[in-house]
Amino acid sequence: MGTKEDVRSRLNIAEVVGEYVRLTPAGKGRLKGLCPFHKEKSPSFQVDTDQGYFYCFGCKAGGDVFSFVQRTENLSFGDALRKLAERAGIQVEAKYGEKSNRDLYDVNAFALAYFREHLAGGPALDYLRARGLTDATLDAFELGYAPEGWDGLLKHARTKGLSERQLLEAGLLTENAENGRVYDRFRGRVMFPIRDHLGRLVGFGGRVLDDSKPKYLNTPETDAFRKGELLYGLDKARTGLGRGDGSPDTELIVVEGYMDVITMHQHGFTGAVASLGTALTAEHATLLERLGARSISLMFDRDEAGLKAMLSGLDQVLGAKFRVRATSVPSGKDPADALLAGDAAGIREALANGLDEVHYRVHAAIEKYGTATSEGKRRILMELLPRMHNLDPLDEIAEGVRTAACETLGIKPEALLEWIASKAKRRQLTDTHLAGMSTGRGEEDRELALLRQLLVDPSLLSKLDGSTPWRNESVRKVMLAAQGAQSSDHILEVFRGQPEEQLLIRLLFEGRDSGGLSRATNLQYEQKVGAYAAAAVDDIQVTLSIDSLRAEIELLKKQVAGAAPTEQLGLLRQIGELQRAIEAEKRARRSMA
Repeated sequence: MGTKEDVRSRLNIAEVVGEYVRLTPAGKGRLKGLCPFHKEKSPSFQVDTDQGYFYCFGCKAGGDVFSFVQRTENLSFGDALRKLAERAGIQVEAKYGEKSNRDLYDVNAFALAYFREHLAGGPALDYLRARGLTDATLDAFELGYAPEGWDGLLKHARTKGLSERQLLEAGLLTENAENGRVYDRFRGRVMFPIRDHLGRLVGFGGRVLDDSKPKYLNTPETDAFRKGELLYGLDKARTGLGRGDGSPDTELIVVEGYMDVITMHQHGFTGAVASLGTALTAEHATLLERLGARSISLMFDRDEAGLKAMLSGLDQVLGAKFRVRATSVPSGKDPADALLAGDAAGIREALANGLDEVHYRVHAAIEKYGTATSEGKRRILMELLPRMHNLDPLDEIAEGVRTAACETLGIKPEALLEWIASKAKRRQLTDTHLAGMSTGRGEEDRELALLRQLLVDPSLLSKLDGSTPWRNESVRKVMLAAQGAQSSDHILEVFRGQPEEQLLIRLLFEGRDSGGLSRATNLQYEQKVGAYAAAAVDDIQVTLSIDSLRAEIELLKKQVAGAAPTEQLGLLRQIGELQRAIEAEKRARRSMA
C-alpha cells in the first residue's frame, strides 16, 4: 500500500493545478495564473514546482497538491488522497475511522441500480412518457422509481451485505425517533439521481405520482450532499461552459424543477440546470465562475414565489459579475409544460428577450408597488436600495439601477446619491425626504413656461419680486443674467456657446410660434403676444407661489402627527395661515383673469 508521500512524489503539482488554472511562467521553478478561490483581474496565484506548493498573494490561500484538490473540489483529505492516488496509479488504504465520501457514492450507486430496475413496467414509466420524455432521455438522466412499501430497499441492501448504518448515512433510510425503527426514505416516487459537477452520485430527488405531500423529497444533508452547493443537471450543462476554443459558450439557464431541466435538455436547451429547492447561493456563483460560466438566464414562474426566487438569484449571482438576464415563459407555463405543448419557439423567444438585471429589478418593483403614491415610490426605493448602494464606478449594475430609479420616479441623481451615501442607516424614507429628492417636474415645467414668456418680453422681469426659489438651475442662471436686458437677443448673447443656449433658442421659438396662423392674421397675433406674455407671467408666478404654499402645508401636516400636544396647536395655526394665503393667491389670479 502506498503512502501520502508516495502519491506526492509521483505527481507534478503544476500538472494537477493546470487542469483548473491556466498557468504561465513566472520565473525559475514558478508559474502564475488567476486564483481559482477569489475573483481577480491580474494573476496573484503562484505555483512553486520545486517545493510543491501553491500560494495566492491576494486571498492568502496556500498549500500542497492535496490542499488544492480539497479546496477546488470540496473533498475531505481522505477523498483527495484517494483521487490523486488513483491518478498516480497507487493504491492507498484508508486509516481506521477515516470517513470517505467514496462510501456514500458507492451506496448511492447501489440504490440507483435498485430504482432503475423498478422503473420498467411501473406507474412511473407511464408518467414520464406522458410528460413527453424519450427512452434516450430516461437513460441519459438515469431516472428510476422507488416502489411502494416501507423496506424494499432496506431488504435488498441486506441481501447484498450493506448495513443499515451505511444507508442511514447516505440518507436513503430514515429513523423513527420514538421507536428506533428504520424504513426507506423514498417510497412510491419517481427518482431523479443528483450528481455534482464532477459527475459523482451524491443523492436523489423523488417526486410523488399523486397529490400527496411533500410533492418533492430530496436526500437530507450528508457529507456528500450539500444542496446549497449543488445544481441539478450541471454535470451535463458544464460541458459547454468556458470552452476557450472559439466556439460559442453554452448559456446557463436556471429553472425551477427537475422536469424542466430534463425536458429542456431533450429539446436542445443543454444549458438548463436547477437549484435543489433553494435560491442561488454564493457557493453556486463561485462554482459557476470557476467552471467558466459567463452568461446566465433565470427562468422562473411569474407568481410571487417565482419573483422572489428570481430576485434572490440575482442578488447572489451578480456578485460574481456574470451577464445575467431574467425571463419567464410568455404562456405562463413552466418550461416543461410549454415544451410538451410544442412551444419551443416561445422558450427561445423568452430567452432572447429576457430583461437584464437593471430593467428586471426596476420593472418588478414598479409592478409590485406602483408609482402613483408616495408610499409606492418609497417602497420601490427601499427595495432597490441593496442593489444601488455600491458606489464603485465599476459596478455597472448599481449605476444602471440608480439611473433607472431616477428616471422612473423623477428623482434628482445627486439627491439619490446623497441619500445612499448617508451614514444614517436609512431605515425610513419620509415624505419630506422623498419630496426633497424629487425633481419636481410640475414646478420646473412652470418655471420654463415663465422663462419662455420673459424671452418674448424681457421688460416683464420687473413683475417678479425676486423671492422665487428656482428649482431649475438653467432658469436660475438665465434669470440672474437677464436683469436689465432689453431684448431676448441680449439674453442669448450672454449664453452664446454655453449649454443654456440651446434651451433658450427652443423656448424663444416656442414663445413666438404663431401656431400655424396665416400671413393675413400673423400681424394681429404678434400684437397680442405682449399682452399675453404679461398675463402669463402673473398667472405662472401665482401658480408657483400656490405650489410652494401647498408643499409647506403638507410638510406641516406630517409634523403634526408626530408632535407633542402642546406643539400641535401652533402647527395647526401655521397650516390655517398658509391655507388663507392660498385662497388670497387664488383671488388674485381671478382678478387678473
